[in-house]
Amino acid sequence: MTIGLLLTLAALAVVDSTSFGTLGIPVYLLLSSGRSRVSGLLIYLATVAGFYFLVGVALMLGLSTAMDAFGDVLRSGPASWVQLALGAGLFALSFRFDPKRRARLGKPERRFEPRVGGPRTMVLLGLTAGVLELATMVPYLAAIGVMTTSGLAAGQWVPLLAAYVGVMIAPPLALMGLRGVAGAWLEPKLERLRAWLARHAASALSWGLAIVGFLLARDAAVVLFFR
Repeated sequence: MTIGLLLTLAALAVVDSTSFGTLGIPVYLLLSSGRSRVSGLLIYLATVAGFYFLVGVALMLGLSTAMDAFGDVLRSGPASWVQLALGAGLFALSFRFDPKRRARLGKPERRFEPRVGGPRTMVLLGLTAGVLELATMVPYLAAIGVMTTSGLAAGQWVPLLAAYVGVMIAPPLALMGLRGVAGAWLEPKLERLRAWLARHAASALSWGLAIVGFLLARDAAVVLFFR
């Protein structure tokens, strides 16, 4: 386990923490009215964290089996070229997620405003957010791939995976704590954050794809050109 690996995972986790499911929805829930706001948000975050962790464990076990069977092939030069091409492709794809492009095409702006409900509602909301983001959890999938190709033992990748998920839900937990201390002062700032997230959701996805593409391409380039 190297410092480079830890920094890469930390960067990917920070990118994941800015997704709509891990930051956007929690901000909406924080601004909801009702006594169950805090408990509802905690249930939602616990559901999202548990969902991501279990998906990660399943992927790690599956990818570990694949590495045992095809490890030499996946670490070969051709596989590194495929990874380099994938990283470059994701980086190029990020430029297509321009919010101004949707406006030029005359497509309406999409908005989603969740509300706090009972425990069952919050669990369902968390699971729904996780399932919907499966197709766009590129940073998380990249982190799983990095941990797998690093040949980590279960005693290493399980706590790393837990720490990764913890970083993902750290920003809304910090906002919740800050709101409890300075609610009146923070309220208008959260409103502005919610409006900003609504305006820049597509841009966030674009940046996420660009960062993940860069990290994948950099990792492959190190293997191909600097070893």
